[in-house]
Amino acid sequence: MVRELARRVEFLGAGQDPADKMDAALLRAEIEQLYVTWGVKAVEGLTIDGVTAGPEMLTSGPEAVFHEALAAVRKEIGLSEEERKNS
Repeated sequence: MVRELARRVEFLGAGQDPADKMDAALLRAEIEQLYVTWGVKAVEGLTIDGVTAGPEMLTSGPEAVFHEALAAVRKEIGLSEEERKNS
């Protein structure tokens, strides 16, 4: 699923139309959410309303926490800088 989305991001990002650039950015965000929901089981020490924070909570929570989780997932799966640009 990520590969297909990444191909669409690359195609749309290569165009000059601002709408295509916006669509590419939205697809990048979707890919990032997929990485976090796939790669995070729970966040130790973080509870929200008495529940241990999981990936769904991270995707709708504070942006800084989401990006921290995304960076951890990318590090764990070993994405290179070039692969990160395409994700």
